[in-house]
Amino acid sequence: MTYANPDALVSTDWQAEHLNDPTIRVVDGSSFLPNVPRDAQEEYAQKHIPGAVLIDIEDVKDHSSDLPHMLPTPDDFAAKVGALGIGSEHMVVVYDSQGVRTSPRVWWMFRVFGHDNVAVLDGGLPKWEAENRPLAADAESPTPASFNASFRPELVRSFDQVASAVESRDEQIVDARPAGRFAGTDAEPRPGIPSGHMPGSCSMPVETVVDAATGTVLPAAAIKANFDANGVDIAKPIITTCGSGVAACTTSLGLYLLGHKKSAVYDGSWSDWGSRADTPKNTL
Repeated sequence: MTYANPDALVSTDWQAEHLNDPTIRVVDGSSFLPNVPRDAQEEYAQKHIPGAVLIDIEDVKDHSSDLPHMLPTPDDFAAKVGALGIGSEHMVVVYDSQGVRTSPRVWWMFRVFGHDNVAVLDGGLPKWEAENRPLAADAESPTPASFNASFRPELVRSFDQVASAVESRDEQIVDARPAGRFAGTDAEPRPGIPSGHMPGSCSMPVETVVDAATGTVLPAAAIKANFDANGVDIAKPIITTCGSGVAACTTSLGLYLLGHKKSAVYDGSWSDWGSRADTPKNTL
């Protein structure tokens, strides 16, 4: 079994061959949970793939929202990525410093804002570095470009839409958080939010899409088998969710690779659902 949409991934070999391609823009999409003592901006300044720019989801977001890194407006996204030298004419390759963990969030953001010419670097920075490929530490000075953003609402779900799906069960809900948080036995990383899950949702941690040992995306047959084992029908509508809308994008990447191009991400995810007093929360 092969990927139905292999365009969503590029290998480190491919990226090395295209390192100086003027039609490609490389993006560091690293970010970390609030309980992880790492700083994406500091680490980017220390080392990154030559020519890469950092898209920090704590900066490229809706700053008026109390929820973590919610999507910005199309105009704000266009202004931010354009200032980083990314134009509508460019192919975008996104990587992160944990393999394939947070780069899918940036991949998804580009797709939400109408840019399909975007891929994730399989294995990310760890694989690139393990292969002794070149790294840079100097600040990049990109030439600003023009990026046209158009919002695709079908790739995003709001609280009201998810609440409706929980009630009607007309869309499958797949939760990418670790199993203990889904079950309610492990604490959430954000204070004041209880763990648990939405009624009717299915637990599929990111390891059902990404190999935990290598940080690379699993083969198509393995991803499909994991969805099948959890009773998820990839031919039917799917909402992906997690703690704050990041890991959910890894699940959506896996679905895209299998041919499901329109899985929608609950942007607020458990940070939204779990923090509300009026929402049902199940535990195992």
